Amino acid sequence: MTAALAGGLFTLHTSQAAAAGEYDAVLYFPFNKYPYTGDHIRDAIAAGHPDVCTIDRDGADENRAESLQGIPTKTGYDRDEWPMAMCEEGGAGADVRYVPYSDNRGSGSWVGNQLSVYPDGTRIKFIMSYN
Repeated sequence: MTAALAGGLFTLHTSQAAAAGEYDAVLYFPFNKYPYTGDHIRDAIAAGHPDVCTIDRDGADENRAESLQGIPTKTGYDRDEWPMAMCEEGGAGADVRYVPYSDNRGSGSWVGNQLSVYPDGTRIKFIMSYN
């Protein structure tokens, strides 16, 4: 089943995901809209970081503090983490990259809006969309 939610496409593979136990929904990340963040996510996954995010909003602040510890700020850039801080998989050991703040904040807002309909514990598989 495919549904459009807040400008993004989710494909719910309910039977496949439930049978495999790997994820509950797919988020097609708009690479062309947020290319710097998209590059980071793609590269981090290729380097072995997970492509599935288990939503854990309550753990985001702690995960962010762990992943960004010791990494200085840089004018005009955000420190982007993958897995994201709002994922159970995030925190210490996350891949961190400097990304232009407009790209990172735009993508963060977009992802947050897409995931707002899902409760904590939902497993979201991230796939790059190049359309």
